[in-house]
Amino acid sequence: MILDYSTIETTHIPNFLGGDGTVHAQMWVDELGKILKGVLDPGSSIGYHTHGTSSEIIYILSGTGKVKYDGGEEPLEAGQCHYCPKGHSHSLINNSDGPLEFFAVVPNQ
Repeated sequence: MILDYSTIETTHIPNFLGGDGTVHAQMWVDELGKILKGVLDPGSSIGYHTHGTSSEIIYILSGTGKVKYDGGEEPLEAGQCHYCPKGHSHSLINNSDGPLEFFAVVPNQ
């Protein structure tokens, strides 16, 4: 199956999972999980949350930011990948002056 993100509508989600600002996301969702391409504007974040029924892989396409992960913080930049296994908690934060573009996969487990 090919997912063509040039044809997937962008959804603008304010305060996603209790985060700040807005996530701009193009999502493919089915019963097996979610695949999305997203952008966080400067100062925006995805709220801190626990993956109880899934894991998540986030690949940074462009920009810089950080993740809060199980109580710690790690910087992220383009070309790096963050993995949050099932049962762990995290948040993605754009603490830069430019957009943070990422690709995420959340398989239901």
